[in-house]
Amino acid sequence: MTSLGDLQVHAGKHVSLDDFDPADESVAPGDKAETGEKLEKLEQRLGELQELFFADHTRAMLVVLQGMDTSGKDGTVRHVMHGVSPLGVRAVPFKKPTPIEQDHDFLWRAHLQTPGKGEIVFFNRSHYEDVLIVRVHNWIDADECKRRYEQINRFERILVDNGTLVLKFFLHISKEEQGKRLRARVDDPTKRWKFQLGDLDERKLWDEYQEAYESAIEKTSTKYAPWIVVPSDHKWVRNYVVAKTLVDTLKSLDMKYPDPDLKGVTVQ
Repeated sequence: MTSLGDLQVHAGKHVSLDDFDPADESVAPGDKAETGEKLEKLEQRLGELQELFFADHTRAMLVVLQGMDTSGKDGTVRHVMHGVSPLGVRAVPFKKPTPIEQDHDFLWRAHLQTPGKGEIVFFNRSHYEDVLIVRVHNWIDADECKRRYEQINRFERILVDNGTLVLKFFLHISKEEQGKRLRARVDDPTKRWKFQLGDLDERKLWDEYQEAYESAIEKTSTKYAPWIVVPSDHKWVRNYVVAKTLVDTLKSLDMKYPDPDLKGVTVQ
């Protein structure tokens, strides 16, 4: 039986993704149907808490989603957050840097998109791409990668010290499940637009990416911004873990609706 706490990577702990089963269902409260019912209630509660979070307006929340191609970053945002108000929620996809972004330090474009008070922002990919794909392809060396880990930790510390909650999820899928999902993209005309030939080239580097993720998670999982490794071979498990973590985090905050000054106000 896996608990949500078992999925969190503690600061300073050695990380091997082989220790996490991407097909683990035991973290869910039941089978797919039972978990689906729980998830509906979680999503409803999340909508209520998000409204309170926006009204309270004292903190911000950054949710980082990382994972291999087809791990479900888009799907996580779509399913987990479909019950919230668009007010105060944004999803930011990080693609290949633009020429302007390349002229700045690698964290510049990420800092521009961080949430303001009352806002929840999802990073679909993130500043971590700059210690993942660039390392796998040897566009930066080991020393530069180490410097970037340190800069990321300082960057996230600044956010936390200024009232931003940072939640980081690694959506962990198996190579076999990725193969199934890539084939589904090719076979389904409604999903084919997501497929790119480059996805197959990156798939050939699976082991290199696993090693890069292990290093990044190990070096940047901190007490103030820990990584959570989410079993993601089953989408319903993935969605439950992320939704439950968000709800539990928001429930732990001392939030309240502000009291407006209604002295002398009369509604006719």
